[in-house]
Amino acid sequence: MQTDITSAASAIFAANRAQGAVTFDVHRAEGVTRRRHLHESGSLRVRFPSPEAEGLSAVFVNTAGGVAGGDRFDIDIATGEGARLAVTTAAAEKVYRAQGAAAQLNIALKAAAGSHLAWLPQETILFDRARISRKIDIDLADSASLLLCEIVVFGRAAMGERMLQGEFIDRWRVRRGGRLVFAETVRLDGDIGEKLNRPAIAGGGVAIGTVLIVPGDEALVERIRELSESFGGEVGVSAWNGFAMVRFCAQDATRLRADIMAVLGRASGSALPRLWLN
Repeated sequence: MQTDITSAASAIFAANRAQGAVTFDVHRAEGVTRRRHLHESGSLRVRFPSPEAEGLSAVFVNTAGGVAGGDRFDIDIATGEGARLAVTTAAAEKVYRAQGAAAQLNIALKAAAGSHLAWLPQETILFDRARISRKIDIDLADSASLLLCEIVVFGRAAMGERMLQGEFIDRWRVRRGGRLVFAETVRLDGDIGEKLNRPAIAGGGVAIGTVLIVPGDEALVERIRELSESFGGEVGVSAWNGFAMVRFCAQDATRLRADIMAVLGRASGSALPRLWLN
């Protein structure tokens, strides 16, 4: 009897998990970038604000209202030759406490020759006992360019909340011209709060971020380092394999966001998405 009850509860839990997928591509026609193919399913949606002069903006919306254990979301975006696309989210994504399996987020970004892709979602906020596994796979043509930013906040410090326990797995793979140029997997699990206090991990910080810029070189690194006196958190920048990477760590999300906005402004000639400025 107990086995039947447990099985029934597991089936109900699985049936109530959110799933969403968005696949779309954009192309350049007559000097402007426009959407071509789009497929949406489940609770994940993408909206395209009014067309811009040359590029195109996309805004993701999760109608599930957040991410919980067992949820799965898949995103696949491609930019055609010469296209320009900037992607963001309508709000910060909240990852809630998981009772069972971790949530899964799979992101695939592809940029063809001469195209530019800016992936600039707002923060991912992890609540205590959240569990999430994220994969980001990026495939760039040799002449494509990329501006990518990801922010992770371990609890809402302004609300007196901290992420003490949970699981965060973040796997990145970047290929350029078919060659693997960057691979990294970050794993934090168990007593995350204690680990974040360690000097070699976050030194008590609760907000981390990464900006990836392709192409990137030492000249770009030096321009970013000129901002160092204005940073409110810890910031490290380096360039190798034809790209630049900036790492951020701060005691709260507000300081980290300010640092990232300063770097993005220096690294890109394009304006930030308007939703970042609200």
